[in-house]
Amino acid sequence: MKLQQAQHERLTFLCRITQKEIKHLLDTDRRLFADLFTIEAAQKIETDPILAERLDAFVSRFGRLQDNIGDKFLPQLLMAVAEKPGAAIDNLDRAEHLGWIESAETWLEIRKLRNQMVHEYIEDLAILTSALQAGHQHVSTLVKAGEAMIAKATQLMTP
Repeated sequence: MKLQQAQHERLTFLCRITQKEIKHLLDTDRRLFADLFTIEAAQKIETDPILAERLDAFVSRFGRLQDNIGDKFLPQLLMAVAEKPGAAIDNLDRAEHLGWIESAETWLEIRKLRNQMVHEYIEDLAILTSALQAGHQHVSTLVKAGEAMIAKATQLMTP
């Protein structure tokens, strides 16, 4: 299948951005979770600006990678393989079927988790800690999805 120039350029851009976002999320994940992130660690956010910045970076990068893959890259990749993108859940189901994501259901859980990290993060440290620990566990899910989609896009763009 021959991609149109605009499709090729958009996929090239999305691959490049996704690679950068994966790298940055993995770097932040390693720094934030060098030790077990506990409620006691969360209590230090108010007095430890470095920890607070790492937390903000993790939440931001986690959400940005998840949004980029699910909302931007996935629809573009579906079009590139002659699939018609639809509602987000339909796109996720198709991505699962094509082997680009592990599970549409897990992806939706990750989306809820991202929202929880963003909205609950200051008020309830137990919820924050739990959400961050779960987010840490799902970093590999996001990375695998991004890498699978980059591989497919690269395959499509290679003459």
